[in-house]
Amino acid sequence: MARDIKELEARIGYTFGDGALLLRALTHTSYVNEQKGGRIASNERLEFLGDSVLSLVVCRYLFEAYPTLPEGRLTVLRKNVVCQKALADYATKIGLGAYLLLGRGEERDGREKPKLLEDAFEALLGAMYLDCGSLERISAFVLPFVKGELAKNERELQPLEDYKTLLQQYVQQMPGEELRYETILEQGPDNAKTFTVRVLINSNDFGTGVGSSKKEAEQRAAAEALKRYLPAKD
Repeated sequence: MARDIKELEARIGYTFGDGALLLRALTHTSYVNEQKGGRIASNERLEFLGDSVLSLVVCRYLFEAYPTLPEGRLTVLRKNVVCQKALADYATKIGLGAYLLLGRGEERDGREKPKLLEDAFEALLGAMYLDCGSLERISAFVLPFVKGELAKNERELQPLEDYKTLLQQYVQQMPGEELRYETILEQGPDNAKTFTVRVLINSNDFGTGVGSSKKEAEQRAAAEALKRYLPAKD
């Protein structure tokens, strides 16, 4: 049985003007499916909104807090602080699982499932945004969690040697993945050549770069690959 949502408001330091929004954020699909003849909505649409709100808040913070970090490194940091594991941890810190409305099938262990907690946390952010309309208020709530997670990512906060090194580090963490670069085009006279290089992970093309040297083209290809190999969230 879910606990009193007033306790949750005290935990998050925010009181909803529209309590129905909070209730909807806490309502899992499994609960809705067991209600007969009702018009109860699940938190799925709020989750969709909250995901975008979270991404904007985090991106803005990273952009402003780390003005010298290149795009590839910012992408890595964003992925790490909004992945399922991180969001489930944020949800656990406020005890969110205890307040969820779940169907009988989820009551046994649903309050501790990472995916369910991740979705509920995003839904909570979506509900808060609709209620207050302020990204600043959302930032005040969520950034302490994000900053705590960033503290675990000291390596990513160090000056970056190059995109190729960063990409290699992450590919090496995935058993069986093979990284290689392939020159696919050379154009121009010897004193003004341009090179086009693509980066392959296994047999999949993850990015293309153009430069005045193979090394420069490889760096640009690796930067492009980072955007695709490290998506915003898991």
